[in-house]
Amino acid sequence: MLADQFDVTLEDDDLLSEVELTTTLIIAASESDDHLSQEEIDRLLGVTPIPPPPQE
Repeated sequence: MLADQFDVTLEDDDLLSEVELTTTLIIAASESDDHLSQEEIDRLLGVTPIPPPPQE
């Protein structure tokens, strides 16, 4: 019996997380009437922006 080359089990946790984040962005972008702002993308990805250092 030949192995099905398309029967792939995803066991890499990091890769699975990246696929989930990418899917989240694709869905949000497809549901949006406009471009996603950087703030929206950061929120969807769970990123907390680092504020710039105060200028002296």
